[in-house]
Amino acid sequence: MKEHIFDDRIYYRTNDFKPDRLTLVLIHGASGSSSAWWPYEKIFENKYNLLTYDIRGHGMSKKYPNYEDYEVKNFVNDFKELLEHLKISKFILWSSSFGTLIARGYLKIHRNKVLALIFTSTEDYQENEFMLKIIRPFLEVVTTIIKYLPSNLKPRGHVDYSKIHNSDRSIQRNIADMRNTGFRAQFYTLKQSFRRGQEHDLEKINVHTLIIHGGKDSLVPVKNALAFSKKIKNAEFVSIPNFDHDIHHNAIKEMSKAIESFIEKNKKNLL
Repeated sequence: MKEHIFDDRIYYRTNDFKPDRLTLVLIHGASGSSSAWWPYEKIFENKYNLLTYDIRGHGMSKKYPNYEDYEVKNFVNDFKELLEHLKISKFILWSSSFGTLIARGYLKIHRNKVLALIFTSTEDYQENEFMLKIIRPFLEVVTTIIKYLPSNLKPRGHVDYSKIHNSDRSIQRNIADMRNTGFRAQFYTLKQSFRRGQEHDLEKINVHTLIIHGGKDSLVPVKNALAFSKKIKNAEFVSIPNFDHDIHHNAIKEMSKAIESFIEKNKKNLL
């Protein structure tokens, strides 16, 4: 994989693209970076054209000072501009956690460019969930305080997740992410995750779709992910038992097997 910077603001990696291979584009979640995909790059780089990148404010991509800079529409626009820069017109889109909001935002305006969809640890919260009643007020207070603090907008680096404990409530992982992402980008992005009224016309999705979710996800219950999958016509749903929201870190073997099986099964319709 080769490292690049687009427009002095978006860090990304690609392998050598070959015209006879399918292109797989990956979007990571909030607080993390493209280093979450390192194990999958090793697994898939000789099978597919790969693009991984750091979303704004994360990893080695540009940080921004204001909450409005982290609205989902801005993440979507970054993604669109990066694809246009690389002249990627048809691809399989794999997104995880907060990245699924970026993917859904992109689909609303560029549905015809996506050959197939993979959602992992999808964000789909129900308004009556107790967790939201706690998290939203907390994020409101934290982001209000952050607004008045000095901002360090220097891009950071990447976390090697193979060297730390990863789980929904891992203090070690959260500290590593917070140091790497910074308070401003981290909490502004998280606040977007829990914003009300995010509708994405899931029933209009008409491409092959795979949803993978951890059976012990404590952030987004598996029942939410199952309900999410039922909104998409002919979506395939896979629950991986004994794993939580961090399945992309912890269930690499199971995830890669399910994803490759999904792509190969539908390959003749994707090429």
